[in-house]
Amino acid sequence: MAPLEITASRADPAMLDLPWETPLEQWPDEILAALPRGISRHVVRFARVSGRVLAIKEISHTLAQREYEMLRVLGRLEIPAVEPFAVVSGRTTPSGEELDAVLITRHLQFSLPYRAVFSQVSRPDTAHRLLDALAVLLVRLHLEGFYWGDVSLSNTLFRRDAGAFAAYLVDVETGSLHERLSTGQRHYDLDLARTNIIGELMDLQAGDMFDPEADPISVGDDLIARYEELWETLTSRERFSADERWRVSARIEKLNELGFDVGELEITTDLDGTTLSIMPKVVDAGHHARRLMRLTGIDAQENQARRLLNDLDQYRADTEQQLEDEEFVAHEWLQQQYEPVVRAVPRSMRSKLEPPEFFHEILEHKWFLSEKKGHDVSLDETVRHYILNVLIHRPDEKSLVTTETSALPIFDS
Repeated sequence: MAPLEITASRADPAMLDLPWETPLEQWPDEILAALPRGISRHVVRFARVSGRVLAIKEISHTLAQREYEMLRVLGRLEIPAVEPFAVVSGRTTPSGEELDAVLITRHLQFSLPYRAVFSQVSRPDTAHRLLDALAVLLVRLHLEGFYWGDVSLSNTLFRRDAGAFAAYLVDVETGSLHERLSTGQRHYDLDLARTNIIGELMDLQAGDMFDPEADPISVGDDLIARYEELWETLTSRERFSADERWRVSARIEKLNELGFDVGELEITTDLDGTTLSIMPKVVDAGHHARRLMRLTGIDAQENQARRLLNDLDQYRADTEQQLEDEEFVAHEWLQQQYEPVVRAVPRSMRSKLEPPEFFHEILEHKWFLSEKKGHDVSLDETVRHYILNVLIHRPDEKSLVTTETSALPIFDS
């Protein structure tokens, strides 16, 4: 009998208490956490261990070890992906029958598989919002030289991001990291994405979870168009006259608006110096999130950060502090605006939305109430009204407890 072997990012003796001698699909309900599961070719279960929720996938030892190491690499590259926790191998039944190894990742809090999103969110543009998020993720992966090889909604988790969604990589079994991807590799990934997503949307239509009048093929084509537009903006070479040097700053500002920082910019001239050429060489996502973290210490998604920074800028103007140091005003905004709002959420409701998303929702609700009443509504009044009339009816998204997406309440977000 082979000894049980656990390779983990951090030691946790409680891992030894799990029934590794039992096939994963036969694990007892009392140790499992009932979370919404996406479609997977492998057996996947969620278990609570030492106060945390772990996703456990039964898979061959070779694939489990490879995926574990790949997820660690992606984490160091700051790619949005689930966090690897452990690989358990050497599993056998009491009768000596060998069992597959398991890959263990941390459950991504406040995340939903795409079927849960479609079941819970009733807006007609849900598919396009998810594919926008997936296009951004795919561009980020390709910029880092990562070939996914199995792009699909099923292999992605989604978190709310100020009216949009942020996409996270879940399954990297077929992925590989290269110094640089060829155009052919990128296009093959895109073609796989289009094919898989069209099939997934057709499946949703068959289950009455996606608009029967919508065209899945058109939606799949939109993903390609969104990706190509973003890729072109981030990587293309731009040529202009030497007396139009302002366009260098304009290009950088455009990339910043899209949420990307330019770490390196190649600038060349022709032989007589009359024409300039610029091309981004190192582009990093998370421009607004990094700025918000630097100013306030708030960890937020990119669109959430953009929304909060806009409110910070508005606060700076309203309090006539445009000439004050930005860090000083940010600290004041944090104490006077942000923290009182997020602290107002009752403890029993804090698992419904992440704090940055709640603050974004409050800003949206404040605009709605002010327009309805014909005058500016205070933040305090907005928070009370939102908690009593909206938040109380929302499902918990930190660890949504249901295995059937059909059981999720419909919520127009």
